[in-house]
Amino acid sequence: MAPTASPTNDSRDRTPATSSRVGPHPSYIELAKPYVLQSAIQRCLVDLAMSDAKEDAVRLQGVAYIDQVRRALQLPVRTFNTAVIYYHKFRLLHAENEYSWEGAAAAALFTACKIEDTLKKSREVLAAYYNSKVGVGEQLSSDDPRFENHSKLILGLERLMLESAGFDFRNRYPQKVMVKLARALRFHPEREATTMWNVSLDMYRTFAPLKQTTPTMAIACVELAARLHEKDTSEIWNTTRAEIMETLLDLLDLYTHHRVNTALGPYYSLETFINIRITLNDEASAANIPRYATYASEATASDTKATNGTKARNGIGPTSPLPPPPYACYSRHHLTRYSPAAEKRNRNPWAERHRAVYARREAGARGEESGR
Repeated sequence: MAPTASPTNDSRDRTPATSSRVGPHPSYIELAKPYVLQSAIQRCLVDLAMSDAKEDAVRLQGVAYIDQVRRALQLPVRTFNTAVIYYHKFRLLHAENEYSWEGAAAAALFTACKIEDTLKKSREVLAAYYNSKVGVGEQLSSDDPRFENHSKLILGLERLMLESAGFDFRNRYPQKVMVKLARALRFHPEREATTMWNVSLDMYRTFAPLKQTTPTMAIACVELAARLHEKDTSEIWNTTRAEIMETLLDLLDLYTHHRVNTALGPYYSLETFINIRITLNDEASAANIPRYATYASEATASDTKATNGTKARNGIGPTSPLPPPPYACYSRHHLTRYSPAAEKRNRNPWAERHRAVYARREAGARGEESGR
């Protein structure tokens, strides 16, 4: 508990039930979440009291910053993917008054450069963004003293980026699968393939990379590019139609409301995206496909009663872990959990093995005693 400015004798007698707890429970363990569905994203934004207009502006500005600096430093697209993922996860856990979107975007790109082994100094990231806004004669080197304070700020935000992602270094690169699908469908390099690549970059301006798997994102980009060029595509591979439909509608929301801020939007009219959206809406209505996927626990959330210690923290999970099951134990030789009930039912092979070993030991001990 944080100390007060003027402690008194009454503060010493306060019980833990009446004092305010700062932070999660001491036994709280937060696991990395590679996928975050739309309901959890909405809960995080509601907890942060961020409006939709403000969230869209900060999200698009941050991703544009990362893309602009990434092109200036000639970084691969995998670094761009990782940086945007860290930027999205960071914003879901931190209020807008705790950081500036420029500092968060620079810190996300700096962290992604380390993870993807495309090392760049924090000063180089800042200098690349500054030089992109000024003329050739006013450009500065990365050793200029004016980048000193901002460089320290990025180093401080780096750990917050890793904490927001749960120190999860697993990343997804849909471009690899997307290129293979484009070759199988014989996309033209200058027409469908170029459109597909721009769609994959614009997809990271939405929350779709947080929600979907690599095949789903790749197939959604391929299908949208094929629809824009009026070309037929093959059936779904290793995913469901609902997941692809959610990703497609996320992209069409971006192109409908923020077409100017995307890489592909200026090349097509608004009516083109609206017509595609109408077609997809008719398909979703006919097949009864929901707009967003939901967690399995959300279906029965209204039937369960709230108990102590289950209050959500930033809309992600409980503040303390669930207690272990009673009589849980582990084998000496293998980490195979079993219980007395399973042992009585003879459904655990390791329990049978241990019972036989103990029986032989007891029989041997009785034999030694009788011999004496």
